Amino acid sequence: MTTSFGSRIPRPYQVLSLTAVATFLVSLDVSIVVVAKRTIEADLGGGSLITWVFSAYAIAYAAGLLTAGRFADVYGRKRSFLRGLFIFSVGSLLCGISPTTWVLILARIIQAMGGAQLTPASIALVLPEFPVEKRTQAIAIWGATGGLAAALGPSVGGILVDSLGWRSLFFINIPFTVVTILLGRKILHESKDPNAQRQVDYPSVVFGFTGVALVVLGISQSEAWGWTDTKTLGSIALGIILVALFVQRCRVVTSPLLDLKLFRLPFVLAANLSGLLFSVGFIGMWLLNTFWLQAVWGYGVAQSGLATMPGPAMAALVAPFAGKYAHKFGHARILLAGSIMLSIGTFGLTTFIPIEPSYLTHYLPWMILTGFGVGLSISTLSSSATAYLKPTQFAMGSALNTTARQIGTALGAALSLAIAAPALGRIEAARRAGTSLDLVDVKEMHVAWIMNGFVYLVAGITMITIFRKPTEAQMDDARAAVKFED
Repeated sequence: MTTSFGSRIPRPYQVLSLTAVATFLVSLDVSIVVVAKRTIEADLGGGSLITWVFSAYAIAYAAGLLTAGRFADVYGRKRSFLRGLFIFSVGSLLCGISPTTWVLILARIIQAMGGAQLTPASIALVLPEFPVEKRTQAIAIWGATGGLAAALGPSVGGILVDSLGWRSLFFINIPFTVVTILLGRKILHESKDPNAQRQVDYPSVVFGFTGVALVVLGISQSEAWGWTDTKTLGSIALGIILVALFVQRCRVVTSPLLDLKLFRLPFVLAANLSGLLFSVGFIGMWLLNTFWLQAVWGYGVAQSGLATMPGPAMAALVAPFAGKYAHKFGHARILLAGSIMLSIGTFGLTTFIPIEPSYLTHYLPWMILTGFGVGLSISTLSSSATAYLKPTQFAMGSALNTTARQIGTALGAALSLAIAAPALGRIEAARRAGTSLDLVDVKEMHVAWIMNGFVYLVAGITMITIFRKPTEAQMDDARAAVKFED
């Protein structure tokens, strides 16, 4: 079946393309705004409030995923996807016209809630379009799109801010979301869990949303508040208590927000644990690389983004092939190979990178190697978490995996920034004084890099230890036909 949209493109790839565009925009907005901090502050003011322009998005996005996954399974994946896109576009418009920092923060939360709603629905729309044997490769393309967007964010953001101003970071989303909504209404089929009750357990919504939000809040604000501050510890502790209540609630209700039986599947458990660890290392490596290029080598925002582009470009090139070979040789082996490449690249970077700029010989080779590792890893994690699930669990499984990775992202950023903080302070002092740096001044950045290298290895070891191929019965469940409603 084809439509006017890409009449020569098979229907499954039309659906994949549409959902990939939406995923790209949501992931892009996680990182694209980072480069505009000073520009937004100069325009709107706000002082310390500016940090919430970035934190609020990450917190709301992580908190909304589990709820959104269940809503998509109960009320319809197409409906959730299109509604999420609409909310995301409204949030983008409000961000672009925000007159104050407070309005911008609230608009970012609206953006994030739309993104949380469409993300699990998008993968649940893709999976039924492909046979089980091809789902890994399809998810590899879908996952690589999100990873590429997050990595491209700083360079794209730098170019837009320099040429069109910070408001363009948000306005650019709108034409893409409008076109995707219009095409999605025609192309996408509606599906849902036919056995689900037409109701959602709202106490679980409160426990799950608030619990995840508080955990991510405590972790992401630990750099500003301090790890031992009562606000940090209290936020994380209360969040953990609420998550525990959420789990207990899911154990006893008839139609749980999260089916705890997912954790009995070794491929799901391995993918979520490894995904959390991978995200710790990935965001830490990305932040440290950016800080080094800008603070130590003196690169501008756009220049540093372009300098890192070979990494995500390599990841995007490798990811579809990684999906193909993960199904053939095993997800655990492919992820282990990716984690080893990432570790070698990270260790090599911290061992050989000099204080004086030396891009072609001391940065580019390690960026290409780590990009190869990311391409092997990021797609494998997404596909192993969802490709072999029952159709009724598609959105819920995707939401669980994305939530785990968002928590890992918050933890990785907090840990890397906490470890590197003394070095970043000395770099700033040297910049103000106009003095030069030496390797001793940046030693903590090397420590943080090394930590991330070891975290990658642990992610690979976790996967190879826990992961088991789905049984024939589980494969039969995964092959079950999806009943479309239109």
